[in-house]
Amino acid sequence: MAQAGPPINGASAKGVLGRLSKRALDSLLPPQCLGCSALVEESGTLCSVCWGEITFLGPPQCHVCGLPFEYDLGEGALCGACVRRAPVYRRARAALAYDPASRGLVIAFKHADRTYAAPAFAGWMARAGAALLGNADIIAPVPLHRLRLLSRRYNQAALLGHGLSRASGVAIVPDLLVRKKHTRSQGRLSRAQRALNVQGAFAVKAGRKGCLAGRRVLLIDDVLTTGVTAAACAKVLKRAGAAAVDVLTLARVVRPMV
Repeated sequence: MAQAGPPINGASAKGVLGRLSKRALDSLLPPQCLGCSALVEESGTLCSVCWGEITFLGPPQCHVCGLPFEYDLGEGALCGACVRRAPVYRRARAALAYDPASRGLVIAFKHADRTYAAPAFAGWMARAGAALLGNADIIAPVPLHRLRLLSRRYNQAALLGHGLSRASGVAIVPDLLVRKKHTRSQGRLSRAQRALNVQGAFAVKAGRKGCLAGRRVLLIDDVLTTGVTAAACAKVLKRAGAAAVDVLTLARVVRPMV
């Protein structure tokens, strides 16, 4: 007589059902590349062509802002901008260079309801910001104004933050910050205009200051361009009692080191 196999507990049964469901879904809707929609082996991935075009960021880089260096300048090296004026936040890191190859990914995620890409993006960010996540007590997304949230229906920074929280175990407080002013889009503004645009725009939500005393906050956003939005949020968080603020984004603009 054949012996019965070991009993399947609830967790194992759930895992088996999950794998079967995934296979069934993949047979009906084959996984597509996040960039070009070509068929790929796993959902939430890029095809080999798109992968080769994306610039993933990592060392060597500025110890503070994460600007990539062409060659290793030694541990703790800073870019010219951070030497001249240290940012309000402690460190910033990004997974990708924001360039023609990545721009479509980011814009589609931000404006075209490609929310299914959030887990993959969060995974890339978790690798790029492993040191930041390891020192973080709280994850907080850069907020949208309620009117913009109403029109867009989701906050892309919050989706990334939730993905990072699941990947790392660091608690997320999605409403730690609020945007008080309905600011205009930063896209076509100069650095000075951006700084003026977000001046006084952010605040710690009433009743959330108790979360901050002596805590290290990891601020999440989609793109780091000039850093003025991150700086405005960091100032508010530090004034409310945060011990330190780090910044982790999906992408960042890469300018020549000066």
